[in-house]
Amino acid sequence: MAELDPDREHDASCAPLSAYASGMAGGTENPLGARALYLYRDGEDTYFRLHGTNEPDTIGTAVSSGCIRLVNQDIIDLYNRVPVGAPVVVLQT
Repeated sequence: MAELDPDREHDASCAPLSAYASGMAGGTENPLGARALYLYRDGEDTYFRLHGTNEPDTIGTAVSSGCIRLVNQDIIDLYNRVPVGAPVVVLQT
C-alpha cells in the first residue's frame, strides 16, 4: 500500500494525493494493481516494487525505475506464497 509521509512537507502538487494519505486498496483502480511487494535492504526502502498493474500492456516495458510489473493474478499468487523477509534477487538485463 502506498502511503504519504506525514512528516514530509508536501507542495500543492501533492494535494490530489491527500485522499490516499492512509493508503489505497489494491484493485483495478490502483496503478499498483491488486498487490504490491515493497523491497527493503537492511531496513531501508530500495524503491523496487513487485506489483500488479491495471495496464497489462506496460508489462516488460521501461515505464518507471524500480518497478517490476506482473499481471494481477500472478502478483496475488506471489503475495500469498512469499513470506515477509524472503530474499529477493533483482537482475538487470
